[in-house]
Amino acid sequence: TVLITATKNALGGPVTRCLTRAGAPHLLLAGRRGSQAPGIGALRDELAALGTRVTVAACDVADRAQLTALLEGVPAEHPLTGVVHTAGVLDDGVLDRLTPERFGDVFRSKVTSAFLLDELTRGADLSVFALFSSASAVVGNPGQANYAAANAVLDALAEQRRAHGLPATSIAWGAWGGGGTAGKAEAEEAARRAGVHAMDPQLASEALRRLVTEADPTALVAEIAPERFAQAYSTARPSALLRELPGYQELVAARGEPADSAGDVLRERLVRLPAGRRLEAVLVMVRTRSAYVLGYRTADAV
Repeated sequence: TVLITATKNALGGPVTRCLTRAGAPHLLLAGRRGSQAPGIGALRDELAALGTRVTVAACDVADRAQLTALLEGVPAEHPLTGVVHTAGVLDDGVLDRLTPERFGDVFRSKVTSAFLLDELTRGADLSVFALFSSASAVVGNPGQANYAAANAVLDALAEQRRAHGLPATSIAWGAWGGGGTAGKAEAEEAARRAGVHAMDPQLASEALRRLVTEADPTALVAEIAPERFAQAYSTARPSALLRELPGYQELVAARGEPADSAGDVLRERLVRLPAGRRLEAVLVMVRTRSAYVLGYRTADAV
């Protein structure tokens, strides 16, 4: 049996189909709404037609009692051998508006459930314990401090389990096609502006299948437009992370800015200008960069 959490989200369909193609004999699909979740009946019938036994259960995986009962009900003829934790909610906002409650909702879905899955499956002979993290935990994403922090905990949990000799893989995903981890049209558009494109769900699922067999406890999988991505994540200052990527230095050089001296370039430019024109130059730069971040075509909109 492979337990998959939150299969009503955009990730559930591709992941369950991938597991079915890989020969999983029994899938246990767990979500708060169970068989009442939109589209879950059609998905169950589709998977069953492919030869996989499918059980749909109404279960809040962040609730200890409910999860315990769910795991105790796993059939003896199909013992639990895998966990794929895809659950997650978004509650984006600027930092000073991210209240403890808004952190709490995101952490409950991502972290509380992951901790319970870790604890309550320790006695099972698992070969796969896959956690769906987010690229926001690796490179950051404006407005997602709570989501990034929650996913960073999943990455740490995978590291901890591996250190204890237990299976675990935490994959920091970019945007999935069809909604995926971006979840909303606004989030998908923001990702596109930053050079992060939506991945083909079938290819992403295949990446999942391969990564859970690898030695590394964490990985990042995303489809990016390198030049735009590098520009988006090094606008304010050089990126130590991106310096490690092939081609980053060349991309920065092509823009006419030394990779490690953007601040020096601006300072030198201002020094050469008459004092009366420096404020105007800074204002133009701020408006231009702001227009880029906000997705406007020109700085006139700022």
